[in-house]
Amino acid sequence: MTLAELYREGRNRLRLAGCDSPDFDAACLAEKAWGLGRQGVLLHGSRPAEDREAKAFLNMIAERAEHRPLQYILGSWPFMDMELSVGEGVLTPREDTEVVVRAAAALLQNRPAPLYGADLCGGTGAVALGLCSLVPGLSMDCVEWLPEAFAFLEENTNRFGEGRVRPVRGDVLKKNTPSALLSRPLDVLISNPPYVRAAEIPVLQEEVQREPHTALDGGGDGLDFYRAIASFWVPHVRPGGVVAVEIGEEQAQDVCGLFCDAGVIQLAVHQDFGGLDRAVTGIVKGTGSKC
Repeated sequence: MTLAELYREGRNRLRLAGCDSPDFDAACLAEKAWGLGRQGVLLHGSRPAEDREAKAFLNMIAERAEHRPLQYILGSWPFMDMELSVGEGVLTPREDTEVVVRAAAALLQNRPAPLYGADLCGGTGAVALGLCSLVPGLSMDCVEWLPEAFAFLEENTNRFGEGRVRPVRGDVLKKNTPSALLSRPLDVLISNPPYVRAAEIPVLQEEVQREPHTALDGGGDGLDFYRAIASFWVPHVRPGGVVAVEIGEEQAQDVCGLFCDAGVIQLAVHQDFGGLDRAVTGIVKGTGSKC
């Protein structure tokens, strides 16, 4: 069997398994197995596949056909020019998360260094690493509680953090965590927290179901982490500091209300690439300030 025939066989198996993007998935797995992207398969597809090449590719096709997330099979996923390590136990970074990172970076431009920030529910470290890549002079503590995710956080910050992102174990939902972890008042507080309503998790896409539910579950109304951020963490942001969070598409009004009550002003809602509400940002002015 040639490489091209093997690729087509894998693509057809994924299509029959009901995968959403069989062409893309098969191309990614071919590149992982053979070091050849789609163009490479076109150019070299007439070459007979070696047994090890066929086995490696078809084993990954079988995993994907069982709806194991493509990112977990590949072992890494791109985010803002970084190839971040991912796998079971950590949420894969999404392209839409770039919205909250860039919105926060815009508010931090032209501020004098050094700057100090915290990224809550850090997961792979995508948010903290992405923000530091855009804001020179910023260093961050990246807070993650789950041990499986923390291992990926350490790996990614070691590779891309340049000593500016420190992985920290901590439970964001506990009132005393900020005082225990933070070394000084924050210039920026950012988070992509769990925000899916608990009742909605069982009906999510099968691949998403394979990701850690603790990284998705935002409680009954999806707002548990925003309440904790507003109550426990915003008071540790210095006046004039930046607050930025990713949100679900129907949560802007509720999240803005929580942050307004916590003394965050100049609140703004930012849309993702599909035109849906995806982030809320604001500036801390102190308790009692008008939004």
